Amino acid sequence: MSWFEAIVLGIIQGLTEFLPISSSAHILILSKLFGWGDPGAAFTAVTQIGTETAVIIYFAKDIGRIISTWFKSLVRPELRGHIDARMGWYVIIGTIPIAVLGLAFADQIETIARNLWLVSMTLIVFGVILGVADRVGAKTREVDTLSIKSGLVFGFGQALALIPGVSRSGATITTGLFMGFTREAATRYAFLLAIPAVLASGFYEATKIGDETNVPWAQTIVATVIAFAIGYAVIAWLLRYVATNSYLPFVIYRIVLGVVVIVLLATGVLTA
Repeated sequence: MSWFEAIVLGIIQGLTEFLPISSSAHILILSKLFGWGDPGAAFTAVTQIGTETAVIIYFAKDIGRIISTWFKSLVRPELRGHIDARMGWYVIIGTIPIAVLGLAFADQIETIARNLWLVSMTLIVFGVILGVADRVGAKTREVDTLSIKSGLVFGFGQALALIPGVSRSGATITTGLFMGFTREAATRYAFLLAIPAVLASGFYEATKIGDETNVPWAQTIVATVIAFAIGYAVIAWLLRYVATNSYLPFVIYRIVLGVVVIVLLATGVLTA
């Protein structure tokens, strides 16, 4: 991987991680399109540490309050009904599905799932599902209405993102919209829920960086730093955007991109 490739892929990671359009799909498509070779699941996972660091900094006060209240609630029963204490449990419970399924299907995720035919179809199908959820969802529930059941359902939604092309934020937001959460509440919780899973995956996959000459550590670090800087700006923009706008532009973009990739595959411009 050249320095130019690392910079470009870092920019793409930062721009697409939080938008419901799949960062892993964009990195894979771009790499194949320009003949750079697949940077692999390890590169994507490690650069996601950069974008998740942006989430931690952006929501630092919220995260600090949640962690503090959760720990205090372990010895102070009167705090156990507080939304911050409950949120700590909801994030833990919501992380279980992706942790279990990620470990169970690790080999498939890193091999056969990284196929552009599959990616193009998931872009289209889950784009349509996001559009339906955004249209029919009640959009009345706020974060304080979360329960153990809805937290677990959110977790299974996030686990769908193990399939390249689905989008972690997209799958989690879609799940929230179907359950009646507002766009802003679903998006905000999607950001918080992703932190444990992404950091665990990133540090686990970090052990594989450097095993192949195509993905050296130096370029991976540069891409991660770039992804952090751009990701921070995207978080702020997206939360403002969804407060007053629908996800329709992202739905259209996913479908168009998926169709374009299928055409390129069918004509031999891209190989799966």
